[in-house]
Amino acid sequence: MNHQQIEKDIEHLEHVLPRIATADRPLPLSYWRDRVDGLSGAARVPSQINRVKRLNEALRALEARLK
Repeated sequence: MNHQQIEKDIEHLEHVLPRIATADRPLPLSYWRDRVDGLSGAARVPSQINRVKRLNEALRALEARLK
């Protein structure tokens, strides 16, 4: 995955994850977990790595609330 695609994916997830916390979800959390996990291995730039970590933490909190 190239730098620009990683950036677009991170931006999309930063936009979507806060909304799925309060909305009816047509896609299961496992789908979002796969997306975040995929970025975890692809991000190479420190700022992207930190943003993916924040996404991971937000998703982990959402998963914990739903258990």
